Amino acid sequence: MLQYCQAQAIGEAASSYIQEDLKMDYVYDYMFHLLNEYAKLLKFKPTIPSMAVELCPERMACGEEGNWKKFMVESLVESPTDTIPCTLPPPYDPPALKDFLDEKFKSTKQVEMWENEYWDKRNGKKP
Repeated sequence: MLQYCQAQAIGEAASSYIQEDLKMDYVYDYMFHLLNEYAKLLKFKPTIPSMAVELCPERMACGEEGNWKKFMVESLVESPTDTIPCTLPPPYDPPALKDFLDEKFKSTKQVEMWENEYWDKRNGKKP
């Protein structure tokens, strides 16, 4: 019973986080900034095709009902923000990167050893 209550509390906390802290505004801001940075790398000038039709986001939400409409309206972007979406940690310096890669290599070898021991025991081989 205790595990069920803990699982329920975890689920409720996750649901609350999604509804309150993970807003589509943040996702759209990230996408906007990401695409702008990517656009700086392009070597050509994109153009709008002559037969293109602009779709209004509000119109897309009009035909929906209930939760679909609620979520679509909540996710509408009114304007992009001028702030960067996130800051990246500084890149590894060479000694830290070497330590990280060495640790990863050791961990991988340890897991492979455990796997071999398991299969050897299962197949009746002695280590």
